[in-house]
Amino acid sequence: MFAAVPSATLLGVEGHRVTVEVHSSSGIPGFLIVGLPDEVCREAKDRVRAAVISSGYSWPNKRVTVNLAPSSDKKVGSGLDLAIAIGVLIADEQLLSDDVQPAIGTLGFIAELGLDGSLRAVPGMVPLVAALAGLRPVVADASHREAMIISDEPVLVGRCLRDVVEAMRGTCPWPDPPVDRVVIEPTPPPDIADVRGQMLARQALEVAAAGGHHILFVGPPGSGKTMLAQRLAGLLPPLEPAAALMATMVHSAAGVTLPPGGLVTRAPYRAPHHTSSIVALVGGGTASLRPGEISLAHGGVLFMDEMGEFSPSVLDGLRQPLEEGVVRVARARATATLPANFLLVAATNPCPCGGGAPGACQCDDGARARYLRRLSGPLLDRFDLRVPVARPEVDELLIGEPGESTVDVARRVRAARALAIERSGSLNGAIPAPMLDALAPLDAAAKRLLRVELERDRLTGRGYHRVRRVARTIADLDPLAGEVVSEGHVALALQFRVRLSPLLGGRAA
Repeated sequence: MFAAVPSATLLGVEGHRVTVEVHSSSGIPGFLIVGLPDEVCREAKDRVRAAVISSGYSWPNKRVTVNLAPSSDKKVGSGLDLAIAIGVLIADEQLLSDDVQPAIGTLGFIAELGLDGSLRAVPGMVPLVAALAGLRPVVADASHREAMIISDEPVLVGRCLRDVVEAMRGTCPWPDPPVDRVVIEPTPPPDIADVRGQMLARQALEVAAAGGHHILFVGPPGSGKTMLAQRLAGLLPPLEPAAALMATMVHSAAGVTLPPGGLVTRAPYRAPHHTSSIVALVGGGTASLRPGEISLAHGGVLFMDEMGEFSPSVLDGLRQPLEEGVVRVARARATATLPANFLLVAATNPCPCGGGAPGACQCDDGARARYLRRLSGPLLDRFDLRVPVARPEVDELLIGEPGESTVDVARRVRAARALAIERSGSLNGAIPAPMLDALAPLDAAAKRLLRVELERDRLTGRGYHRVRRVARTIADLDPLAGEVVSEGHVALALQFRVRLSPLLGGRAA
């Protein structure tokens, strides 16, 4: 006997439909899974056998062959367990094909089986259900909320294998989906009003959020670099529907808990530890090519605290995603393109000891040189904003008035982003160099200022274009500015970019 049951497997952040073909025949009893299964898929034979017996059905004393079609694609994970079990019962005629064959063509099965026959959730439910477009998904009740995010068809649930089999036979109704009785309000983001002093750094943070500019803070410990970075995501507007769906698929594929509403609508904030490997940051590492931290930050903020402590190879792995907005993970048997359009905010000390007040550094020239070599020139060139952060004054900490709140700053950020998108279809940080003259025209004084910087070799060609993009954003945030970028806007953009050269041990570009 033969059965074909639809299911899906995960690769990167995309689900791929799989047809689980089960053939049962006479011969030496055995159970074989073919079709490029990974180790977890191959172990399904033991999980499925125990689940079938625990559910009160008999295990066929025949030769059973399971083919995961198409056979040329790698199959990963335990989400195929339920489809394999249903296929075995149909092929062994315990679930009569005449009764269920019409239903099989309209259902897709995604769940792991416990040894007691229970159905369990699997990671990546959102992209897996997306691969079953046009079919009604059958999932574990714990996966119902995730499946509902993407499915256009009613989602069917089961608590155990017997629930599914009896519902397909028509002897029992499908179980009711679980009801979320507790509504958890999302935690509000940290407020930028908590930051005392640091007027230049606060302004740079606003510019970064408004224009999509990557930003680097350099300063001694305790100056507020981390506190500033943690407030950047709160300045960003909610994700657009397409970006929210993609962010949700990435989080689902990575097994990250989704927010109470299911859909990721708030800009993500990720802060990997400086000991993270390049696989943890970029992705891969498993047969499913799991998304890394840069993909989990898609649509939001990736914060790299103590950037100088990250491995140089990890830092250089950021360069291509920063330019293209995607990361391409290639392995011997599979490749995946993962989304990685994020805003990078980094913080680093000026030297290994942290620096501090003038004359307080205890590092010798060799130690400083080794520390700075971790931050390659090509990576530093990706930062449009490089901002020195000094420790705040005592009066600013003790009696200083709080600054503007996140709500007020975010309102200006939204207006500036809307203006940029209306003008060019993208944020200012992504304006192509040939379009700068049309989209960010300079007045005569601004042109003279930039000419001086170029002639004094304080700007490269790439740095010139980046300064102009930042100046365009500064002008968009200025309520008195027009379409022409003035000398004051360019001067502030240069201040954000050039003032780090003494701290980084070389000239700015």
